[in-house]
Amino acid sequence: MVADNRRADRVVAGRYALTDVLGRGGMGTVWLATDRVLERQVALKEVTFSVELSDEERGILRERTMREARAAARLDHPCVTRVYDVIEEEGKPWLVMEHVSSRSLQEILESEGPLSPAAVATIGLDLLAALDAAHDAGIVHRDVKPSNVLVDRDGHACLTDFGIATTTGDSSLTTRGALIGSPSYMAPERANGEEPRPPVDLWSLGATLYAAVEGRPPFDKGEPMATLLSVVSEDPEPMLHAGPLEPVLRGLLTKDPAHRSTASQAARQLTALHSSPAPPAPPPAAAPPAPKPMPRPVPGAAAARIDSEDLKKLASVSRAVLGSVARDARDHLADRRRDKKAERRVAAGRGAPPPPVQRSAPPARRRRFKRRWVVVPVLTTIVVVTLLIVGALVGLAAFFGLL
Repeated sequence: MVADNRRADRVVAGRYALTDVLGRGGMGTVWLATDRVLERQVALKEVTFSVELSDEERGILRERTMREARAAARLDHPCVTRVYDVIEEEGKPWLVMEHVSSRSLQEILESEGPLSPAAVATIGLDLLAALDAAHDAGIVHRDVKPSNVLVDRDGHACLTDFGIATTTGDSSLTTRGALIGSPSYMAPERANGEEPRPPVDLWSLGATLYAAVEGRPPFDKGEPMATLLSVVSEDPEPMLHAGPLEPVLRGLLTKDPAHRSTASQAARQLTALHSSPAPPAPPPAAAPPAPKPMPRPVPGAAAARIDSEDLKKLASVSRAVLGSVARDARDHLADRRRDKKAERRVAAGRGAPPPPVQRSAPPARRRRFKRRWVVVPVLTTIVVVTLLIVGALVGLAAFFGLL
């Protein structure tokens, strides 16, 4: 917790007394507060939209936050931080949320480094359950990332911050076409301005679990547009620590949402991984324990604003990439079909395909051509000589009166 004496004595809506800052981000500040009516601690999110937005965009997001926070308040699931209320003060929306005694996954990664595949599998199952509940209620979170995942002492996770969530069918864009979110955890189809649907949350979940086990996001180029371009057109960075988690992560990080792993598929894979017996523990080492890693930032969590012109460029790149991938896949399948037909033909006893034409044939024709011009003159000479001899013999016979 970070104390903020400037606001410690403030009471919001005449009811919620602010105490400490629990976290800050591009979309606002989360406070620890005391509900003076029910005498309990709550988390109060002050939505400030610190990313660069126009006044019109701020107004639209303010109204949308109010509406969708009320929708999120309908969720009642142990893996979802409950939204108790949404209020407005000084023209800004405030979300009143359940306070969970835990740390964000972002904080854990920055202070302790990457987690084991088994620990990440536990977090993944909890987040899948939370997303299932949200999607069943028609809510798409749109901002799943390590800073919005709370992890308790037992290693179980809770999804929080539905500040930019949207109900299915709503648009993810402001009137000026700006896209709001964290590019490192943003699904490729959002770069095309497509309507946000549940698969965008599954992509973000894959990127979040990738960061949890690798200690870094799968896509990060240091600048929002470059990162989003990488999301659209490149493969994730190679995995070094994921181990058995790698197939799950690759399924969730499939660029085409139609071929991306579904929530049930990912849950089955994680359940199998979670229930597999753990390897025997190594014997205790005689050496002293290694020092805790120094805290270091995990990039990619900051929210950013992507302009409409940049989105158009990204959409064209995305279409070109998907078209190239489709052509490569089509050619690869055609080659495989031809190979299989040839194998079946040989297996059926119909023989292999005819051998290729020998390139030595033309020289052979040239040699036959030369032999012809040697043989013909020789035969002609023999015939002529034979005729001369026969003629001479006939002449001698006539001279001596033998004929």
